[in-house]
Amino acid sequence: MTGIEADYLVVGAGAMGMAFVDTLLAETRDAGTTVVLVDENHQPGGHWNTVYPFVRLHQPSAYYGVNSEPLGDEEAIDRSGFNEGFFELASGHEVCAYYDHVMRNHLLPTGRLTYLPMTRYLGDNRIRTLDGAEQTVTVRRRTVDATYLLTVVQSMRSAPFSVADGVEVVAPNDLPRRAPHHDHYTVVGGGKTGMDCCLWLLRNGVPADAVRWVRPRDSWLLNRAHIQPGEQFAPQLRDAMAARMQAISEAASVEHLFTLLEDAEVLLRLDPSVWPTMYHCAIVSQRELEYLRRIEDVVRLGHIEHAEPDRVRLTGATIPATPSLYVDCTTQGLPRPPSVPVFDGDRITLQSVRSCQQVFSSAFIAHAETTFSDDDTRNALCVPVVHPDAPIDWLRHMSEDNAASMRWIRDPELMTWLRTARLNAARDLFPVFPPGKERVRDKAMGALAVALRKTNEELAALMAGAS
Repeated sequence: MTGIEADYLVVGAGAMGMAFVDTLLAETRDAGTTVVLVDENHQPGGHWNTVYPFVRLHQPSAYYGVNSEPLGDEEAIDRSGFNEGFFELASGHEVCAYYDHVMRNHLLPTGRLTYLPMTRYLGDNRIRTLDGAEQTVTVRRRTVDATYLLTVVQSMRSAPFSVADGVEVVAPNDLPRRAPHHDHYTVVGGGKTGMDCCLWLLRNGVPADAVRWVRPRDSWLLNRAHIQPGEQFAPQLRDAMAARMQAISEAASVEHLFTLLEDAEVLLRLDPSVWPTMYHCAIVSQRELEYLRRIEDVVRLGHIEHAEPDRVRLTGATIPATPSLYVDCTTQGLPRPPSVPVFDGDRITLQSVRSCQQVFSSAFIAHAETTFSDDDTRNALCVPVVHPDAPIDWLRHMSEDNAASMRWIRDPELMTWLRTARLNAARDLFPVFPPGKERVRDKAMGALAVALRKTNEELAALMAGAS
């Protein structure tokens, strides 16, 4: 392989890397910016290449992928199933096909991208291709780390608990193949993947009493009805935003706040009798919640340490068991490394700059890179939001998102970009002000900033009271 030179070296062709490269190439067309994109997988899509076969997006397809290319039918509303009445949720296979299409038919034809699959990044701009050859990429501007928030799925590692001979444990990827050989199932893990596996079993006719669900922590869940994009859902989105702000204003404590948010159906929980101790931005519909609540054999005695045919040892107790297929859904999900500056000399580290919106954030970071002239300005606009773990993080995320909005609304041109970015779930939330209405726009944005600032003061008081 001959020497490679490019303006940018992007490491990782997963969802974040693809969103960044798409926006970067689109917004530097006149400048002729070039990119080398390296990835260890055989095709773009990152962890989507190794997910379980029945996985679907939890957020609408309408704001996933890349800015310049729709994922499926942008206007399609599901007419049946758990997602009925909402924007469609692409399957894992559809997501992989989409990224392959974007690469082959959109990014590579620009002539400004060199894509190197099956290539390992060794550090210091050195790479090793599949044939074992190593070389250094000459980078004129920056190296972009699109793997800092690398998602690890169950199929990428072994189960964190042991099993006796004769007890079978599988990753969700093998559940469809192994399920017909069993009459009972133990789903281990209370996050998104655990919910998906429970729903898959129930949807395929497994009785709820044939499923045991080990979930050490219950979680607060986002209501899918309140995260729909598009003009037709804008009133509901505004109502949900108003309900959140009202609940924050009325709350006397963090616990009171979550009660108010649950009453407004902003947040949901699996068991009304169990107070959740986890929050991971997981999204469900009311219909999914109804099905999940049918599972009554729920174990909350800590993590599984060892499983035998007739008993299970957990961190909190040893309990009887029946012969069962164990489904390991225990990976962390969203990674939570410490935040670092997004723009730092000759490096860019992609991170979320809006709560749990990694793909939008990557496109936003690319726009900041192409639009603003100095890193102080870029970093002021792109403040990382660390992924959540505990319920208190819902308040932190709300406060950090509000602070970001207050920074962004000061720039009319940035607001125009946000209204046209398909990855921006809130693109239809704010009205469009025609030319000549600048004073009306400034007054409206000023009033919004005052409201957000007041909400953040109330959030700060609640978090201080909980510490």
